[in-house]
Amino acid sequence: MPTRPRRPPVQLLLVLAFTLAACKSGPDTSPADSPPVRGVTTVEAKNLTFLPPAIEVKPGTEVTWRFADGAVPHNVKGDGFASGNQERGSFSHRFANAGEYRYRCTLHAGMEGRVVVAAGDDG
Repeated sequence: MPTRPRRPPVQLLLVLAFTLAACKSGPDTSPADSPPVRGVTTVEAKNLTFLPPAIEVKPGTEVTWRFADGAVPHNVKGDGFASGNQERGSFSHRFANAGEYRYRCTLHAGMEGRVVVAAGDDG
C-alpha cells in the first residue's frame, strides 16, 4: 500500500503565518518621516523612492520633482497637488502656506515623501 506524503497540519501553517506577520509589525516608519533636508528644492523619483524623502522649504518656494527611473513611471499626489504618470521630465508645485505636505506615488506602495514648509531663520 503506497504511503501518501504527510502535509503539515493547518494549525501549524496558521501559527507560522501569524508569527511572520507579528515579526513584520511594529512601528511603521516611512522614509518620509526622516528629518527634512533644508536648502533643497528638487526631489528625484528614482529606484522606487523619492530622494531626498523629506525636505524643508520656506513659504512661496517652488519644489520640482524629477522623474529619472528609466522606463518606470511615477507620479506625485498630495493634498492640493498632483502630477500625471511620468517616466521622465519633471513636475513642479509652489507651496504658498506653512505646513506639512505629505505626498506619494500612487503606482508604488511605500513610495512616500514630505515637504515641510516653515518660515525659518536665515542665520
